[in-house]
Amino acid sequence: MADVNELIGGYKLRTLLQTGQTSQVFEVVEPHSNRHFAMKLLLPEAAGEPEQRRTLFSEAEIGVKLTHTNVIRIVKVNRSIESPHFIMEFFPSGSLRLRLQGKDTKFIREHARKIFKEAATGLAYMNAMGYVHCDVKPDNILVNSIGDTKIIDFAITKRVKSGFLSRIMRRKTKPQGTPSFMSPEQIRDDLLDGRADIYSYACTLYELTTGKKPFTGSSQGDLLSRQMVEKPAPPSYHNKDLTDEFAALVIKMMAKKREDRPANFHEVLIALRKIKIYKDERVIDEG
Repeated sequence: MADVNELIGGYKLRTLLQTGQTSQVFEVVEPHSNRHFAMKLLLPEAAGEPEQRRTLFSEAEIGVKLTHTNVIRIVKVNRSIESPHFIMEFFPSGSLRLRLQGKDTKFIREHARKIFKEAATGLAYMNAMGYVHCDVKPDNILVNSIGDTKIIDFAITKRVKSGFLSRIMRRKTKPQGTPSFMSPEQIRDDLLDGRADIYSYACTLYELTTGKKPFTGSSQGDLLSRQMVEKPAPPSYHNKDLTDEFAALVIKMMAKKREDRPANFHEVLIALRKIKIYKDERVIDEG
C-alpha cells in the first residue's frame, strides 16, 4: 500500500481519495509546479498481474484521447513495473453516490437540471468519439458544490464496433457492468452503441430523483432478469414532485429494445430542455 508523502513517478502523494479492490486514488502534488492532480495507482499485489495492468492502461489510453469539460482528463501514463499508475486532473468533489448516501436530496434537486445536462453532454461527447462508457452510475459521476459535473472511470469502456464482420468475428464473454444499471443488450453481451449508455443514464436519473434503483432482486440473476423483462414503475410513482413528462422521458430511455429509446444523447438533451423535472421548477435552462 502506498503512503501519504511518498514520492511516486515524480508526484508527492497527499491524500487518499479512494481504495478499490485493485487500486487506490490519491490527490498528488507535482513538486516543481505545486499543481494538484489525482493518481490512480495499482495496489502492490495487482501491479504484477498482466490482466490488471492491461485494464489500467486501457482505461488510461481511452482517457488520454478524451478532452471535454464534462469528462475527467487523463494527462499521463506510467507503466512502471512496481507502481503502474496514471495521472488525471484533480476535481475536488465527491460522487453522486456520496450525495445519495448522505441523503442530500436538497442538493440533487437544486442542481438536477445542470447535473443531468452536463452528464448527458459528457456522454454525448464520448459516444461521438466512438466509445460506450458501459458503467454509467452515480458512483462514476463527480459533482462539485455548484453542480459542475464530470464523468469518470473508463475501466470497462468499449470502442463502438459495427458491421457484419464485427458481429461474426467476436466471441461472447462474461458481461461486464453494474447489474442495477446495465441495459438488456449489455447483459446479453451484444455489440453495444451509445443507447446502452442512455439506458444506464436513465437508471441513474431514476435513483437520483427517487432515492431508489428502478429494479431490485433477491439475487444477481434475479436482478438481471428483471432488467431484461420487467417494466419499472415511473419515477413519479416514488416521488410525487416529479413531472409526468420527466417520468415519461426516463421510462422511454429505459425501453428494453434500444430502437425504442432516443437515438443518441443529442436527442436526450433536446428532450430535457423542453420539460420540467420537478413540478415547482420555475426556470427551464435553454442553454
